Amino acid sequence: MATPLKEYYNKDFVRRLAAALRKKDTSFDSAGFEKFVFDKSWKDRELKQRVRHISQSLHKFLPYLYKKQVDLLRAVAAEFKGLEAFVFPDFIEVYGLDDLQTSVKAMEEFTTYSTSEFAVRPFIIRYEKPMMKQMTAWAKSKNEHHRRLASEGCRPRLPWAMALPGFKKNPAPVLPVLELLKNDESEYVRRSVANNLNDIAKDHPQLALETGKKWLGKSPETDRLVKHALRTLLKKGNREALALFGHGNHDHAEIHDLKLDSTGIRIGENLGFSFSVSHSEKKVSKLRLEYAVYFMKANGKQSKKIFKISENSFEGGKKFTYKRTHRFRDFTTRVHYPGEHVIAVVVNGEEKARKKFLLKK
Repeated sequence: MATPLKEYYNKDFVRRLAAALRKKDTSFDSAGFEKFVFDKSWKDRELKQRVRHISQSLHKFLPYLYKKQVDLLRAVAAEFKGLEAFVFPDFIEVYGLDDLQTSVKAMEEFTTYSTSEFAVRPFIIRYEKPMMKQMTAWAKSKNEHHRRLASEGCRPRLPWAMALPGFKKNPAPVLPVLELLKNDESEYVRRSVANNLNDIAKDHPQLALETGKKWLGKSPETDRLVKHALRTLLKKGNREALALFGHGNHDHAEIHDLKLDSTGIRIGENLGFSFSVSHSEKKVSKLRLEYAVYFMKANGKQSKKIFKISENSFEGGKKFTYKRTHRFRDFTTRVHYPGEHVIAVVVNGEEKARKKFLLKK
C-alpha cells in the first residue's frame, strides 16, 4: 500500500526544516519548534492540516515582522522540493495577504520548488486587477513554473483549493492568460491551460466550445490540449463537443452482452466486466467508448463518474469485444460506501447498457 501523503510531513522533515532555519538564525528555538509541531493532535491531522499547522508553528517561532520571516523562509526553501515545500507558499497564504509586494516575490520563488497555485488565490480575490497583471507577466516568463502558475493559479475551480467565485461567474479576465499559454512549449504548462478551460466549461460551456474551436487546427499539441479541455463536455455527451472530434450520431451504435464477473464484491476488491460494441452504419464510424460507475455516497444517493475505455474508428456490421476491471479500493480522493452500485457503458456520451451490483464492507 502506498504511503499516505500526509506522512511526507514527518519527524525527519520537521527536524531538517528546524536545522535549516537554525543555521540561518542561531536564535531559532529548533527544539521548541519540533515539540510544538508534534502536539497531541498531530497523528490525527490530514495532509493540508499538517501543512497549515507547520505554517502556524513557523509563525510562532519566528517572532519577527512578516518581511523578515519571509526572508528566512526564502533562505532555506531551496533545500526542500515537491510536497515538502508546500509549507512555504502556505505560510504566504496565511500571513502575507496584507503585503502584496513581498508575497508576490515569495510565491514566485516558492513555486519553482513546489507550487504556489493554492497560495495565490486569496490574493487574486483581494487584488484581482494587479494580480491578473502579475499573472500576465508570469505567463511571459522564461521559467515554466512561473508560466504554469499563471494558468493554474487562476483556475476558477482548482481542486483542493478555494474557488474563485468571480471567475466562475465571469471568466473573461482569465482568457487572455490562457491565450498567451495555449501554444506553450511545455506540456506541463499546456496541461494546466487545458484544466483551466475545462473549469470554465463547467460554468460556461458555450464559451469553452468557442475558445476550443478557435484553437483547434493550429498544431497537434494544441489539438490535444483542446480535447483535454473539453473532456467534461465530451463525457456529458455534448453534441457540439463530440462533433469537433469527429463523433457523429450515436443512434446506430449498440452494446451487446454486458456482463459483470460478480453481482457482489467487497470494498477493496476488483470487479471485472465485458461487453461487445457494434454499429449498423455501412461506413466506418468513430465511437468514443466510456464506462460510468454510479458510486453510493455517504448520504445514500448515487454519484456518477465517467472513465474512458477507447476512442476508435469501427467498421460497420462487426462486433468488437472489450474487457475491463475497476478497482473499488479507497483512496485519498475517493472513499467507497456499501450499497447498490451501477456500471454502465457509454457510447458517444449516451448510456447504452447498465448492470447493478452490490458493494459490501
